Amino acid sequence: MGSGGREHALARKLAESPRLTELHAAPGNPGIAQLGSCHPVRADDAEGLLALARALAVELVVVGPEAPLVAGVADALRHGGIAVFGPSAGAARIEGSKRFAKDVLHATGVPTAESLAVARPPCVVKADGLAAGKGVFVCRTQAELDEALTAVSALGDRFVVEELLEGPELSVFAVCDGARAVGLPPARDFKRAFDGDDGPNTGGMGAYSPVPLAGVELADVVTTVHEPVLAELAERGTPFIGLLYAGLMLCEDGPRVLEFNCRFGDPETQAILPRLDGDLLGALAAAARGDLAGVALGSGENAAVTIVLAARDYPARGDSGSPIEGVAEAEAAGALVFHAGTALRGGTLVTNGGRILDVTATGATLAEARARAYAAAESIRFEGVRFRGDIAVEAASGATVG
Repeated sequence: MGSGGREHALARKLAESPRLTELHAAPGNPGIAQLGSCHPVRADDAEGLLALARALAVELVVVGPEAPLVAGVADALRHGGIAVFGPSAGAARIEGSKRFAKDVLHATGVPTAESLAVARPPCVVKADGLAAGKGVFVCRTQAELDEALTAVSALGDRFVVEELLEGPELSVFAVCDGARAVGLPPARDFKRAFDGDDGPNTGGMGAYSPVPLAGVELADVVTTVHEPVLAELAERGTPFIGLLYAGLMLCEDGPRVLEFNCRFGDPETQAILPRLDGDLLGALAAAARGDLAGVALGSGENAAVTIVLAARDYPARGDSGSPIEGVAEAEAAGALVFHAGTALRGGTLVTNGGRILDVTATGATLAEARARAYAAAESIRFEGVRFRGDIAVEAASGATVG
């Protein structure tokens, strides 16, 4: 379910499984259409999705975007007898409400940023509900705080204020069956629109994997962060079955949770899945059954870098109808090109969104993967195309990333 770059990356990885017999997407995109069948059903149309799943005798639904999960699409499918990899609306509140997530974290004792009763800089202001990755405002000055409070109020009446933590950020995903969690390789994404982490927050302008955990083992993160949250949600009667995404800050006193998401991240997924060993489809199906016992998903020794090609005015606005050229050229050079905001019009691939394409390349090192990704990105053309030039530059050079 879904139509972006994350869903294209998921479709590609699922298509590699020897267990797959048919692949369908709703609504999908031109890239996914090269892997399976796309159907004109919106990801938020629970009734239409249930009818489609029954008509196709679908054995597993994998939900991509967060909004349908928060709205309860997974519940409607499960109640209709369809196996789903994706949490219930109750469990998806871990992303749908920052206040709910804070309550869960405080109940479990998982380290996180402290909530502040009074908004004064330095601090972080977060919209309580979903904001497509654009509801977080880092405020180091009073002017930035005033601007953030105005912006967050436009997103809804509820928001939270937290202490400003310092340190490198990273994303740690775990496939969950309601009680158990299987961690995936960590990644780091780049939220700001422009080089040097300047400009407004976006849905993500690039990502890379692997990311050092600063002496902390992945298994330890899953044990100390994901598993206590799974236990708390189960205790509350809303077991989490799906992808639990922990956004972490690596502070001097150890990892601290910045946020939780209830689905695969975008664009981190596009950098993680090409590195993944094992049968992802089998793992997601096992999670949906509630039994991840014995399931393992490792990663290769290679690295991956993803560059997001965006419309000229993104995130303020997208672009529609501009012809796209050079995708075949980029793929011929060895890159993976995931469709994020594209459409076919009269047989011509055109822009249809804010983030248009995600270009991922792998290599023996981050430097090699980065060079390949940028070479491929440079070969793709559409009116107003732009992308950050500094994705993974510090990590690839061996410099400390903060």
